[in-house]
Amino acid sequence: MSKYDVIVIGGGPGGYVAAVRCTQLGLKTAVVEKEAVGGTCVNWGCIPIKSLLRNAEVVHLLNQGRTYGFALEGLSVDYAAAQKRSRQVSTRQGRRVQALLKTSGVEVIAGKAVLAGPRQVRLEPSGEVLEAGNIILATGSQARQIPGMEPDGERIITFRQALELTQAPASVVVVGGGPIGLEFASVWNRYGSNITVVEMMPRIMPLEDPDVSEEVARQYKKAKMDIRVEAAVKKAELTDAGVAITVAQGEAEEVIDAQMMLSAIGFVPNTKGLGLEEAGVQLNRAGQVEIDEQMRSSLPGVYAIGDITGKLALAHTASAQGVIAAEAIAGRATEPLVYENIPRCTFGAPESASVGLTEAQAAERGYEPVAQQSPLAPNGKAVALNENAGFIKIIADAKSRRVLGVHMVGPHVTEMIGGAAMALNLGATVEQMAGTVFPHPTVSEAMMEGLHALAGHAIHI
Repeated sequence: MSKYDVIVIGGGPGGYVAAVRCTQLGLKTAVVEKEAVGGTCVNWGCIPIKSLLRNAEVVHLLNQGRTYGFALEGLSVDYAAAQKRSRQVSTRQGRRVQALLKTSGVEVIAGKAVLAGPRQVRLEPSGEVLEAGNIILATGSQARQIPGMEPDGERIITFRQALELTQAPASVVVVGGGPIGLEFASVWNRYGSNITVVEMMPRIMPLEDPDVSEEVARQYKKAKMDIRVEAAVKKAELTDAGVAITVAQGEAEEVIDAQMMLSAIGFVPNTKGLGLEEAGVQLNRAGQVEIDEQMRSSLPGVYAIGDITGKLALAHTASAQGVIAAEAIAGRATEPLVYENIPRCTFGAPESASVGLTEAQAAERGYEPVAQQSPLAPNGKAVALNENAGFIKIIADAKSRRVLGVHMVGPHVTEMIGGAAMALNLGATVEQMAGTVFPHPTVSEAMMEGLHALAGHAIHI
């Protein structure tokens, strides 16, 4: 029987990071992966969709020749080439993860892993049993399905099947107004697809600041997308031409005919069939693993990270949890994760990013929130980019002056939110952040203007 200090089940952004950190701490470590290292993020999620978004951005710019002083006749775009490039990007990044694990001394074992006991893992289909001092569960999640409207892979699809398309659909009903649905809507819209977004909640991006949701919806509508909120999909019938989707808004119902329906209503944790409950790992009603601040489950020696914990289903959250789990196993002191200070990004068109609390959340916590919205309309870099719609909104506590939240819509905001996250993590005040000299000309100056306004001495707004 092979023995390890740590066995990590799942080689995604949580699992492989945890494994590498374990080996750095001197622990003999193996990763068991049933499909491909890098997980959904590298192979069928974050990375390939960002590649498609970049291609769509180039297509969008090529259609703005009059603005930029050039003319193109007979412009032809090839979505199949964009899809091929996205797969190449994923393959390249997957190989980098493989090389990282190899050079770090992590053993990679192909197969499905099932808990055979507190410190044992059984591989399927071989039946081989591995022994470990500690086990880290990092099995991720899968797309949630709409009951009665299960994907057929051609007319009703999930995000994974969407990434396999070699032709942009003529028309799509995107069910779900969260990051996944909106990013695919952005790509296909720029390739000429007719897009309808259907969201059950009163606004798209329902977990974000209401001002962010409103601005993103406004820009999507400007791009000629049909945004339906407080709307529910009642039925989806496959037709020769695609799918007929019955959408209800209040008492009214409408049948929307489309070539495809993308189901993007969230994720469910991959905790079934792993022998967790049989081994004594406590799950909540949603099927997620209950953990403490050091990622320990209810079963001694078993840790859990990433989407299966239900904390914040983001790749960088899983990676951060993986580092904490590794250090806890090695006996090192760890600082608890403040999940609200982890950045949240949607990479559509426009981009949006946020960290910290909304005004409503701040009030609920007992703060006296004050907020300042700094528009991009006067920002020189945003004007030069021809993308000056949007804003940066800063929320602070009136008493302590501590910055509680930063919310952004506009170009490159997903690159800027890391700086705001660092400030919040350090507990920075308005005055401390306002004292920072921001480079000119940059979109980030809009944050400086908002901070100056909160400090009482705005200059450009």
